[in-house]
Amino acid sequence: MVTALIALHLWRAARPIEELKLLVFAVLIGGAWESALVFSGVIDYPSGMVIPRIAPYWIPALWALFAAQLNTTYLWLKRRIWLAPLLGAIAGPLSFRAGAELGALDFVKPLTAAVALAVGWAVLLPAMIVMSRRWDGVGQKS
Repeated sequence: MVTALIALHLWRAARPIEELKLLVFAVLIGGAWESALVFSGVIDYPSGMVIPRIAPYWIPALWALFAAQLNTTYLWLKRRIWLAPLLGAIAGPLSFRAGAELGALDFVKPLTAAVALAVGWAVLLPAMIVMSRRWDGVGQKS
């Protein structure tokens, strides 16, 4: 299903190669960051881990779906980059908390995880917004 949604997103994009660059960037950075959290023992995923101490196989799919929204749903944030660190520091950990409540992950070290997620998302969300400005395959070319 994720593959179909990403394919549809790229098919509808005005410049699919630019949009694909953004998606690949997000998958690589997001997957590496979450794998670092797992490797350090801060969080654990109870299922889907093919390689021990590396984020599960479905994490890149979530990052691709997130990145596909940067030039559409989160377009408003591109004009408010100053808000991205604050939003990331709050919403990032909350989304992980929701995932934990659903049983998708465990906080092995809850306080460390909360701090790491807040700091990580405070950096990652603005970085993703900056890259979505660079690789905008959906909006008007500036």
